[in-house]
Order: sequence, then structure tokens, then C-alpha cells
Amino acid sequence: MINTLLILFSLLVSPTPPKSVYDFTMTTIDGKTVKLSKFKGKKILIVNTASKCGYTPQYEDLEKLHKQYGKDIVLIGFPAGNFGGQELATNNEIQDFCKKNFGVTFLLSEKVSVKGADINPLFSYLTTEENPDFKGDIKWNFEKFLINEKGELVHRYRSAVKPLDPAIVKNL
Repeated sequence: MINTLLILFSLLVSPTPPKSVYDFTMTTIDGKTVKLSKFKGKKILIVNTASKCGYTPQYEDLEKLHKQYGKDIVLIGFPAGNFGGQELATNNEIQDFCKKNFGVTFLLSEKVSVKGADINPLFSYLTTEENPDFKGDIKWNFEKFLINEKGELVHRYRSAVKPLDPAIVKNL
């Protein structure tokens, strides 16, 4: 949370707006700081996730995608409780749930907010950035944001689009 506040503060006082996702830092579910610039030259799939949602079984396909295409794409799940409180309370609970039920090994963020007054700065950027699909608030859990090798948003997929859908896989 402190990291998110620092990022938000730096965005408020910084004279230059972010140019790509590489300008952002995240905190992993186990408390490590990761600069997204670490993933330059790779595609990134960012997904807002939740543990108690009708779309939660997508974790299984997200893990398959990670194992099958991990050399070509970095997969990052961002747990959020913005929609019906469908996320568990703590990062430890979320991490345990994901490992126990879906064998998740891909990168998970700490629990964040993906809309509203306390929106995580990365999601504020992703939902206002122009892209060929649409911009605006996230509608539900498991929306997916595909980032190209230059850190630019290229596609956004709604929740019903499954992680192994040809619309996503063809862009990997």
C-alpha cells in the first residue's frame, strides 16, 4: 500500500506523464518491489483477478498460458476486491488460495484497487490509455490487458474472453 501511495504521489508531482507500463512499479503478493521496466522486450498480460468470482476458474487457463508461453510473455495477476468484494482479505490468503486450488506460479501483485478513488496508478493509466479496443472503467474481474514489447497497451479483453482464447494466443 505504501508503494502504491508513493507511485501515486510521484505521478502527481512528476511533470512528465507515464509513456508506457515500464514507468510503473508494482509490489508482489509477497512484498517485493518490481519495476515493470524489468520486462522490456517481452509482452505482458495484466489481469485483474479475484478468488470468489464466477470467472475464478480462469486461473487454471492463466497458469496453462504461463507454462506454455512463459518464454514469450510475462503474466501478472492483480488481485482486487472492487466487484462485490470477491477477493479474499489478505495477500497471504490470496496466495494460498491460488497455489492450493490452481497451482499458480505466475507473478501475482499485492491486492490492489482497479477502479474508484483509490485506483492503482497502473490501472488508472491502462483504463485511460487509448487502444484499439476500448478505454474506461474495468467492468468486472478478469479483464485482461495485453502489452507489447515496447510497454504499450495493444489490446484489452473483457472478462468473458478466456486466457487461451485464440484472440489472445494469436498475439503472443
